[in-house]
Amino acid sequence: MSLLSKMRKGVWLLLMRKLARGPHITRYFLYDHLRAVGRELPVQAGTILAISHSANLCDLLGLTPTEVVEADYPEHDILSLDFPDASFDYVLSDQVLEHVAGSPQRAIDECHRVLRPGGIAVHTTCLLYPAHGSPGDFWRFTPEALSLLHRDWSRVIDVGGWGNRDVWPLVGDRLLFEGVPHATWHPLHRLATRNDPLWPIVTWIVAEK
Repeated sequence: MSLLSKMRKGVWLLLMRKLARGPHITRYFLYDHLRAVGRELPVQAGTILAISHSANLCDLLGLTPTEVVEADYPEHDILSLDFPDASFDYVLSDQVLEHVAGSPQRAIDECHRVLRPGGIAVHTTCLLYPAHGSPGDFWRFTPEALSLLHRDWSRVIDVGGWGNRDVWPLVGDRLLFEGVPHATWHPLHRLATRNDPLWPIVTWIVAEK
């Protein structure tokens, strides 16, 4: 990290001092958007399958689960879920699909299989994002790609992406994982809520079986 980058980071952190902050910049818009989507979902309760540490989406979506089953890798694999057909009302995965070591279509088909009729899947993933392991990094998805993977579902409730090209200097300054201030006047908040459809960093889909 260069001296100039360290100085820029120091200025950013000083500007955020004592401000209430939310998720980091690649989650801020995404999670706020999912809260809004959750208020309009036709099903608000039921049994939930949370894949690989994705139970956080329950609260974001405003769900009231009767049961949450956490299926974390490597004990569970989204490519071959060890659950009977039509077991769940929701399947949730938060930044999981890019790590699937196999066919993304097979993963989506497995989610479809374990959902009850009318059940809902929520997947968040990424497109323009640095390579990252946990344990491998294999795929990137446009909103159109996510829609294609769900082409045989009864309907896509919501699909989209967030990003803008001005986010990337923050990566070089190691600010990618700093929480974004809620203050609307703050430059980082403005950056986190500005969306350019041509530069989606994270993408998502909400689909009904």
